[in-house]
Amino acid sequence: MRNSFVIGALLAFAAGGALAQTASSPPPAQNGPQNSAINSSNKAVEAPVKGRNSFSEGEAKSRIEKAGYSDISGLKKDDDGIWRGKATKDGRSVDVSLDYQGNVVTR
Repeated sequence: MRNSFVIGALLAFAAGGALAQTASSPPPAQNGPQNSAINSSNKAVEAPVKGRNSFSEGEAKSRIEKAGYSDISGLKKDDDGIWRGKATKDGRSVDVSLDYQGNVVTR
């Protein structure tokens, strides 16, 4: 009889441990990432970023055109990996730069 009591107690403890392991996990995130290093939709660049640039001259010109510039001329990649040239936007001639991240910056 004593053995059946010990066995019953052991089974009760084992069942309690198994039930404790079925905790629910938190739901997945409802929104996108909140880390500003990942969320690039609100970036504002005031100066081109130095770095190894893999854009060809044609790709650089295309990126600058997509940013709303026209009449792009004199594109040259400098020692910092930044494409620099002249362009027109809103009827004004501006100096334009494109960095390795694809940021278009004017001066």
